[in-house]
This record gives sequence, C-alpha cells and structure tokens, in this order.
Amino acid sequence: MKALVLEEAHRLALRDIELPLAVGPREVKIKIHTVGVCGSDVHYYQHGRIGPFKVEEPMVLGHEASGTVVEIGNEVTHLRVGDRVCMEPGIPQFDSPATMRGLYNLDPAVRFWATPPIHGCLTPYVVHPAAFTFRLPDNVSFAEGAIVEPLSIGLQAAKKAAMKPGDVAVVIGAGTIGAMTALAALAGGASRVILADVVKEKLALFANNPAVTTVAVREQSLVDVVKQVTDGWGADVVFEASGSAKAYENLLDLVCPGGCAVLVGMPPEPVALDVVSMQAKEVRFESVFRYANIFPRALALISSGMIDVKPFISRKFSFADGIKAFEEAAAARPQDVKIQIEMEVD
Repeated sequence: MKALVLEEAHRLALRDIELPLAVGPREVKIKIHTVGVCGSDVHYYQHGRIGPFKVEEPMVLGHEASGTVVEIGNEVTHLRVGDRVCMEPGIPQFDSPATMRGLYNLDPAVRFWATPPIHGCLTPYVVHPAAFTFRLPDNVSFAEGAIVEPLSIGLQAAKKAAMKPGDVAVVIGAGTIGAMTALAALAGGASRVILADVVKEKLALFANNPAVTTVAVREQSLVDVVKQVTDGWGADVVFEASGSAKAYENLLDLVCPGGCAVLVGMPPEPVALDVVSMQAKEVRFESVFRYANIFPRALALISSGMIDVKPFISRKFSFADGIKAFEEAAAARPQDVKIQIEMEVD
C-alpha cells in the first residue's frame, strides 16, 4: 500500500509500505479521503525531531484526517459501512490512570499518529479504534472533517480558560492553531477577540469579522491596543498560540487582574516568567496538550454554523502531489493557513 513516508529529515517518498490492516472487534477500517498538513508534520520533515520525539526509522506522516468506513469489527455498534467520519489521532491505554481520570490526552503511553515511532494516516486505508472515530454530520464535508483536529486544540484552550459570556480575549499568533483558537474563543462567548501576529497577511481572514480586532505587531503595540479596547483594564483571557519566547516578554501586561493566560503554543526553549507580576494580578495560568473529549463538540459547532472553518482551508493537493504539498507547507507562505491532501483511491 502506498504512503507518504518521511525517510529522514528533508527526504520524503511516496512509496509502498507494509502496514497492518486487520480489523479487531472494536476497530474500523477507513478509506482515507482528506488529510491536513500540520505544523508538526512539517517540523519532522524539516528537522527530523520535536523535543524527545526523533524520527529514527521511516514514518508515515499525517494525523488530521477524514474518510469513509469500509469495514467494521464485530463489536462495533455506533458506526456502519459507508459512514463518513473523522478520526481522533491519539489512542491512549484505556485502563491508564490518566484515561480513568478523563485525561486520556495526558497518558504517557498514548499512541499518536505521525509521532515517532507511530505511523500516520497519509495512506489509502487505516484501521482505527471505533471509539475514536466520529461520524460526520451530513452538512460537514470531508475537508471540514479533516480540520476538526486543529480546531479541537482551540476548543480545548477555550475550555481550559473557563470563558464567560462577554469576555475579551487576546490570541497571540494567527497560524492554524491561533486561528482555530480565535474561532473557539468567539464560540465560547468572547465579545471581542484581539488577534495579533508579526505577519500582517495572516490576519486577513479575520479583517471583516466585526468581533475581531487584528493587530500587526510590527506596526502597532499589542499592549496599547489591549489597553484601548479594555479601557486600560486588560483582557480577561490571553491565549499564547505562537510558540514564540518573545511573546512572554509582555504577556502579563495583557491580562487583567484575576484574568487567565492559556499556554497553547510550545516555545522551543524555556522562557522567563515574572512570578511576582503574576502574583500581583492573581493571574491564573492554564496549559494545553492536545485535547480530550472535544471532537464531538467541534463537529457540533461546525454543523450548527457557529464555527466556519472553510475559509481557513487554503489549498488542496492530490495524494500524487503529496511531496509538493509538504514543500509548499514548509515554505510557510503567509497566505496559507491549512494545506490539505486529497487521496485518490479506487
């Protein structure tokens, strides 16, 4: 079976690879339709590792996916052959302490697609646990289904923030995760989202949204804009979604007394944090690592029209052009938010 394989850093191949396709009693076999190219996929392609996770042998890429069920295990009751689905890519140990506490995303033994040494889903067929496979509503496309995964990170962030209706939120970083976090903040009740990025072009998709104030930080001071919008009080919630260490230099200046800062982006190195300033405001800090029990909520929000992810799907490539898709994603063109690959399977 062909797959898009990362052989090593900077070297991709579209080639045959042997992958297990036997369907267990609580599993389903899925014909893949659409796969999003994630920043982590690109990072593995460019650098061969993310933190302790190192590509030491060939690995199939891809973890943002949708497709069609073509076979079900004999104990599966909530899915049928022909169902259009999206798949949550991280599979925990079902009896682990983290899973038993409802925190399965924090299970150290989680097997996550396209995280070494686990193969991803950029291949025509996959076998996946039925419990982590979700039927797409009739009005949700395969493309929308494949962007549920990054949207779920934004929704996890909004959930951790414990947002209240009318909150003012700041989102630092307007890449895929920042954009999804902004959408999640609005769905979570924010009356105003202040979205900031160093690349002005990334803000364009929100330019006509009356509830979003965009800030190109090379042209404006984010601190000044937040003070202006909030009459000097500060934002109720600040989402750091850029992963830039520089964002922490004035992070606490953005948060109101008693407010919340949610750490979504992952800085490559440790960052400095002024603990006394944090204490003086009693700022509550939350952090996000993937998501748990969020996919059904994401699908419900897309289906209802509360969240529209379609404008954030920038370009599509065929499976045959999968290597080109990664080269384009690695180029990091400012107009691209989410690049997707559509499979071509008989």
